[in-house]
Amino acid sequence: MSEKVLMKGNEAIAEAAILAGCRHYFGYPITPQTEIAAYMAKKMPKINGTFLQAESEIAAINMVYGVASTGKRVMTSSSSPGIALKCEGISYLAGADLPALIVNVQRGGPGLGGIQPSQSDYHLATKGPGHGDFHVLCFAPASVQEMADLTAHAFECAEKYRMPSMLLADGTLGQMMEPVVLPKPSDAGKYDNSWAVTGTNNERKHNIINSLYLSPAELEKLNFERYERYEQIKKDEPMWEEYLMDDAEICVVSYGITARISRNAVDEARKQGIKVGMIRPITVWPFPVEPLKKAADKVERFICVELNMGQMKDDIELAIHCKKPVDLCIRTGGMLPSPDEVLAVIKK
Repeated sequence: MSEKVLMKGNEAIAEAAILAGCRHYFGYPITPQTEIAAYMAKKMPKINGTFLQAESEIAAINMVYGVASTGKRVMTSSSSPGIALKCEGISYLAGADLPALIVNVQRGGPGLGGIQPSQSDYHLATKGPGHGDFHVLCFAPASVQEMADLTAHAFECAEKYRMPSMLLADGTLGQMMEPVVLPKPSDAGKYDNSWAVTGTNNERKHNIINSLYLSPAELEKLNFERYERYEQIKKDEPMWEEYLMDDAEICVVSYGITARISRNAVDEARKQGIKVGMIRPITVWPFPVEPLKKAADKVERFICVELNMGQMKDDIELAIHCKKPVDLCIRTGGMLPSPDEVLAVIKK
């Protein structure tokens, strides 16, 4: 059995990225994700990697674009206002079909907001973080272990589908420490990257990485092809966890740190004789539609628990075709609900 090490969530992301073969990191400091950049600054020079603190978030994401064009594993990280600045570059990555990992350790907003944890970037992450028609693969860890595991998985999926991945964490998970079994080392190269710009040595035709298509017909064709790929991803890649759903009459839906809180509330409700279970999305895009559709046939209602104004509620209602009511248990501005607050909504 692999040895467990005690790590902060942000550090677990950074070490897992290195183990996954990432040798290029470009970022900019912002609370509460700065430890990722600090860790990379310390480790990358020792493994012949590249760490560069860019002059801005905009510069950092465009440096990611450059390295992604060569087929190498590359990562950036930031927190909510910084991710907003990266959105144009993320759209360029999607438009050029480039794999990369963007880590968002969320903080409260809008605007500069506060430095406390939040989940208020759900819409930004799941509907397409930038202009145009596109998605990014989006993973929502609920533990420091998942911070590490999903980092490695996000790199794999980005390469498999030639698109950006986002790790959607929050300030609590970024700062908390837990025992972690780090993933085994892996590397790029499993998937075809003959599209990359690595020099031709006069042995193949020139590759061009581009997101500009002045022919409307060509751009439309590419968008349709990309969405065909997205439909396959929706079938093959949703991840979720079900907890005590076999006989549940109420279904709590929550992800990330609020799922940890909600699980305690579910356990207490069960002690009080209330038949409640939980579905935890691990991918928030693609959203795990099937288990929610199945649950809608037997539960009486759903409860959406989030650190925002209820952004996931729309996706729950779409998944269940509004068959059952969806209640909210929300905190925002950096506030976290207690298990008792979630329990109160369950009992209500």
